[in-house]
Amino acid sequence: MRKHRIKECPSLFGEVSPPGDKSISHRAIILNSIADGASRVINPSLGADCLATVNCLRDLGIDIEGPISDISPTFLIPNKGREDFREPTTILDAKNSGTTIRLLTGLLSTMPFLSIITGDESLRSRPMDRVIEPLRLMGAQIWGRSSDSLAPLAIRGAYLKGIEYRLPISSAQLKSAITIAALFADGPTILEEPSISRDHTEKLLEMMGNGPKKEGQRITITPGPLKALDVRVPGDISSAAYWLVAGAIHPNAQIKILNTGVNPTRTGIIDVLQAMGANLKIENQRCEGNEPVADLHIQSSQLVGTEVAGELIPRLIDEIPLIALAASQAQGTTIIRDAAELRIKESDRIAAPVKELGRLGVQIEELPDGMVIHGGEPLTGDRCYSYNDHRLAMTLGIAGLIARGETIIEGTEVVDVSYPSFWEDLRKLTPPQFSLVETG
Repeated sequence: MRKHRIKECPSLFGEVSPPGDKSISHRAIILNSIADGASRVINPSLGADCLATVNCLRDLGIDIEGPISDISPTFLIPNKGREDFREPTTILDAKNSGTTIRLLTGLLSTMPFLSIITGDESLRSRPMDRVIEPLRLMGAQIWGRSSDSLAPLAIRGAYLKGIEYRLPISSAQLKSAITIAALFADGPTILEEPSISRDHTEKLLEMMGNGPKKEGQRITITPGPLKALDVRVPGDISSAAYWLVAGAIHPNAQIKILNTGVNPTRTGIIDVLQAMGANLKIENQRCEGNEPVADLHIQSSQLVGTEVAGELIPRLIDEIPLIALAASQAQGTTIIRDAAELRIKESDRIAAPVKELGRLGVQIEELPDGMVIHGGEPLTGDRCYSYNDHRLAMTLGIAGLIARGETIIEGTEVVDVSYPSFWEDLRKLTPPQFSLVETG
């Protein structure tokens, strides 16, 4: 197990380019694997989650090459569509990736063979019944542990039928799993979301020639073929968020975050920081591959407390531990509600941040569906734990930059799940005398 020792940092200055967007990378690789023709996915996330998706598809017969690196890392997918898929001779391993297991469960439900997909201990404890239920309604045969709600999942593909289904929660993973299955159903599928969730799947399908019809929160997916598409993946806003918060809460900071995706379904973190008074500018806005992209400029800010709840939650669900850290340095109280879904992420992302940020002196209270943070108190370094959760490990890394004394974070290798170069990028923004020591 690796750990990092961080001492309070005197300044944060410079530019950083976050890794390719993890959500878009998963979807671009999967959808191109079922499309007609060869394609390239350029600047994909090379974190462990996306590599799990690539390796599962390889085990299913898709000859994905790469990552080939010239200017940007690239995956080559020289396939002919669904006809390339083969029954796997091994159990598919999604590792720690909820996106991998859920989206591939949707895909495997359409395949004329039996497959088994599993993951690590953490993933095997996360419920899958929300995905299994609608896929069964479509005609898929799926079996799992513990009343069929836990992985490993055994999936026998079938000829699926279109359904009309209201999603119980706003979840892009659930929506995308059903959407992928619906591409091969016998008729249209209509989905209704409680609130808008990230729409990367819909945007990619539109460019691949079979975009869903959207009417408010109703989405109609019509079966049909896809044309392979070269995709250049923008920087991940969920990774950029660490530098946005670092720049806002540090007393001597000025950071520019380049080439970042700013899809409105993902920019809740920007909205919250702006509501808190952050000194944040969005520059060089443009569109690349049907996705909005921009450079973000953040500098030291005087933050104030706010409320984070309701339809905002699906737009920043991954950033809530980080928002709690930002709130700890704001004047006043911040309340986070309607986020009970955090209980079943890689860790309990309500209980774990409350405990670990509390070690550093944050005045924070746990709610059943969120937390209350009383801001304005300085942080003091202590020994903290990642709970094998990449988001929490990086949040604690940012906290260590402003905490007095030394902060020790146990289990920091887990950042490789989504942001393998996190510690390297952190060093780029810090002065030479800054102390960051990796051990273990």
